[in-house]
Amino acid sequence: MFRYRSHPISLLGSACAVVCAFSGACAAQKPTREQTSYTASARTQPGIDVLEVEKFAILRGKRVGLITNQTGVDSKARRTVDLLAHAPGVKLVALFSPEHGIAGSVDAAVTNSTDSTTHLPIYSLFGDTRRPTPGMLKNIDALLFDIQDAGVRFYTYITTMAYCMEAAAKSHISFFVLDRPDPLGGEVIEGTVLDRERTSFIAYFPMPVRYAMTIGELAQMFNAENKIGADLHVIAMKNWRRSETYDQTGLAWIPPSPNLHTVNAGFLYPGIEILQAGGVSVGRGTGAPFEMFGAPWVHASELAAALNSRKIPGVSFAAAEFSPKEVPYKGQPCEGVTISLTDRGGFESMLMGLTIADVLHRLYPEQFQLQKTIALLGSQSTIDRLVRGDDPAQIVVGWSSDLEQFRRMRAKYLLYQ
Repeated sequence: MFRYRSHPISLLGSACAVVCAFSGACAAQKPTREQTSYTASARTQPGIDVLEVEKFAILRGKRVGLITNQTGVDSKARRTVDLLAHAPGVKLVALFSPEHGIAGSVDAAVTNSTDSTTHLPIYSLFGDTRRPTPGMLKNIDALLFDIQDAGVRFYTYITTMAYCMEAAAKSHISFFVLDRPDPLGGEVIEGTVLDRERTSFIAYFPMPVRYAMTIGELAQMFNAENKIGADLHVIAMKNWRRSETYDQTGLAWIPPSPNLHTVNAGFLYPGIEILQAGGVSVGRGTGAPFEMFGAPWVHASELAAALNSRKIPGVSFAAAEFSPKEVPYKGQPCEGVTISLTDRGGFESMLMGLTIADVLHRLYPEQFQLQKTIALLGSQSTIDRLVRGDDPAQIVVGWSSDLEQFRRMRAKYLLYQ
C-alpha cells in the first residue's frame, strides 16, 4: 500500500482482411491503401477476428499448436483457444504459454498444466524450457501465435515468439502470427539500440527499446534479418493505423502481465523498468506499478524536487511513501515519487528513464547501482556517458544515427500505414 505526499497519479489510459504469407527471408508485402482503409467509428479487428471472418480456411486440415495467454481473445472477448477448438476442419492439439502463464497471473517460473475447458496440455515456455522441444511439437502441423505484446524490446513475449519460430523452422512446421496493435503506437521509436553482444531472452534482437512495430511486423523482421527460415504467415489486422495507440483502437485493454495494469503505465514502462536492476522498486506490488518508484534509502521530497527541476517534458513528480508487496523491498517502507504523465505527445520515456538514473546516481551514488541498469538498457556506451556526467538529453541525441539505420531496415517489414 502507499500514500501520497501531494498529487495522486494521473491515470490517462485504461482502457483489409489481409492474410499475408511470408516464407524464409522474402520481402514483406504491404497491404494496399484500400485494404488498410480506416474510419473513425471502426473498431480495430485483430488477426483472430480476421481469421474468423475467413472461417479459419488457412488452417483447415492442420493439427495446430497455439501459443497464447489471457490476451489471446477476439474483439468480443472470446478466447482464441475456444474459437480454434470449435473451428471447422481445424484440430487444436496443444497449447503453449509464455512468461506469467496462460492466465497471465504468475510472477515466477511456470509449470506445464492442462486447460480446464478444452483439457488440452499446456506446455510452459517459461519453466524448465523456453523453447518448444521436438516432443512438444510431435503431431503438430502448424504453430499459431496470439499474444498481445507491450511494444518494448525487453518484454519477453517477443523472444518467446522468435524461439518458437526457430523451433518451427527446424521441425518444418508452418508458423502463423495473429497480428495485434503495438499498444504504444506504430510511429515513435525510442531508446538506444541493443549492443549486439548482449542478445538474450530479454533482448532477442539488436533494436531500440521502443520499436514501433506490431508483433506480426516483428516476426517478419526476425525471420528475415536473423535468417530463421520459418514458413511464416502473418494474419494482418483490419482498421489499425500506425498513429493509433491501444486506447484508440476500441479494443478492451487486458493487462498483458500482472503489473502492466493500464495503457498509461505502458508508456512509462520502458523508462521506469530499466531502473529496477539498479536497486529501486518500480511499484510492483502497489496499486500503480511503473507509475511510481522508490527505495528505503530515498528521501522523497529531495528526489521529487530534483526530478521536477530537470523539467522532463510530459511528466511531473510528487513525493510519496509506499510499502510494496513484491520484491525488491517487499513489505519495507519506501520513499520515492509518483509520476503523472501529463502530455503523451511530448513525452519520451527513455529520456525520462536516463534522467531519473542520472539523478539517482548523483543523489545516492552508494545505493543506486547505475552499471546494473545495463541488464535492460543494453548499451554500455550509454552507461559510460552517464557515469561521466553527460547530459541525458545529449545522450539521447547521440542515438540518432543508430535509430535512423534501424528505421530504414524496419521499413521493409511494415504492414500498415
